[in-house]
Amino acid sequence: MTGTGIARTAVGVIGNIISGCLFLSPIPTFRKIIKAKSVQEYKPHPYVATLLNCAMWSLYGMPFVNPDDILVLTINGAGFVLQLVYVTIFILYSNWATRKTMLVYISIEAVFFVVVVIITVVALPTHHGRSMLIGLISIVFNIIMYISPLTVMQRVIKTKSVKFMPLALSVASFSNGIIWTIYALLKFDPYLLIPNALGAISGAVQLVLYAWYYRTTDWEEEYERSSIQMSESAP
Repeated sequence: MTGTGIARTAVGVIGNIISGCLFLSPIPTFRKIIKAKSVQEYKPHPYVATLLNCAMWSLYGMPFVNPDDILVLTINGAGFVLQLVYVTIFILYSNWATRKTMLVYISIEAVFFVVVVIITVVALPTHHGRSMLIGLISIVFNIIMYISPLTVMQRVIKTKSVKFMPLALSVASFSNGIIWTIYALLKFDPYLLIPNALGAISGAVQLVLYAWYYRTTDWEEEYERSSIQMSESAP
């Protein structure tokens, strides 16, 4: 293995760790959802988008598509499982309108993914053709995943509150974009480079918004609501 190959593997391992943190970062949010038995003001868009994104990048990292990117497969396979858990929890604690919309989107994603797999295996006999098709599609959905927080960012600007934009998720998103951009540059891979560079920019914007609106966030309101709920549930 060349020096560049060793460096790329090392960066890929670091990328797996950081991406793992990114995929695990919503856990505090879902603890709140389960405790409140409601999704409250949290939005499902990032998790639904990330579910398909992980599925597509897992396919991209498969040996029959791209034999040199097993580290892309490992982290996105794990991410897919975690996103499936998050989406399931979100569905369980959503109202019927949100639940129905999510189920429709997930069904469409599942059908789309199966069609892409069939086309890849049947119609494209070479690694180059398969990686190009899956790479281009993955770029689109990776961009959608990074754009999906715009709904949350819009709410932050409108309410001047970062209460429903978790800091851990923003930090992990920014770090994830940076490390995978480096990984893509070490062995130039435009399919990995484009979406992750945009992801780094998206994460940076979220961090700027968090720093700007942190001081205007009414944290006391959340504390008081929690105290009232605890008082009402006390015997």
